[in-house]
Order: sequence, then C-alpha cells, then structure tokens
Amino acid sequence: MHITEIFSEDKVEELHMCEDCAQRFLADGKKVKKPKSKGHPEPDSVFTGGGGPREKSQACPHCGTTFAEYRSTGRLGCPIDYDTFHEDLVALLENVHGETRHNGKVPLNLLRHRQHQDELSRLGKELQGAIARENYEEAAKFRDLIKTLEAK
Repeated sequence: MHITEIFSEDKVEELHMCEDCAQRFLADGKKVKKPKSKGHPEPDSVFTGGGGPREKSQACPHCGTTFAEYRSTGRLGCPIDYDTFHEDLVALLENVHGETRHNGKVPLNLLRHRQHQDELSRLGKELQGAIARENYEEAAKFRDLIKTLEAK
C-alpha cells in the first residue's frame, strides 16, 4: 500500500508498506517504527526515487517546482523539470512501470509491414555492397530477392 503524508507544502512523505503494516498505521494514526516480521521494508521510509535527500530541496530553476510537489500532484511545472529531475523521474518510471521506454502495442499489419520494409532495406544495403565489391552474381541474387519481396 502507498500512503502519502503531506505535512506542509515543503514536506511530503510517501510510505510504502504491506497491507498489515498499513492497517496498523491507519488504526494507530502514527508510524509503525519496526515491522513485526522479517522481510518487510521499513514502513516509515520516504520514497525518494533513488534521489536521496537532495530531492526535497532541489527545485526547478525556471518554475520553482520541487520533486516533492511533483510526487504529491503528479504534474511537472514546465519542460525544464524533465532535465532537472531526470534521475528521479527515471528511477520512478523504472519502479512503477519496470521500464523507462514506452513499448506500446503495434497492430499486427503494421508490424508485418515494418518487418517487410526492414528486410527490403537490409537487402538494398547488401545489393549496394555487392555492387561496390563488383560481385555482380551476388548483386543479381539480391536484386531478385528484392523484386520477389516487392511483389508481395
């Protein structure tokens, strides 16, 4: 479970804990200092996204947004924030999504078309290489392969 505590505009903590620790935390109204069983992370640790304490004080030089503000609102203040908080954002994306690059879904027809175009491009390069080496028999084979693929 993730619990965000906002103490003031400058102090925001996000707690990550198991369901049992979260229930005790919410029931007691205070932080659980030591987990009852081994293997639990410290429930009162501040999630820093790998940035450590610097993220609390670091602010964008252009708009003044802090990473803590981003964590509480989910919105960056300006495009410069992407550079200012790059390390923290990359760590956060890896933590949340397991990746830092969007792969997305590709329609099957488009995927086949891309593979077809990639193969044509590769064969074209091979053809040019064979011509440059003056290996005309090999070039003729690549030319024929290209014509066959283009006909599909």
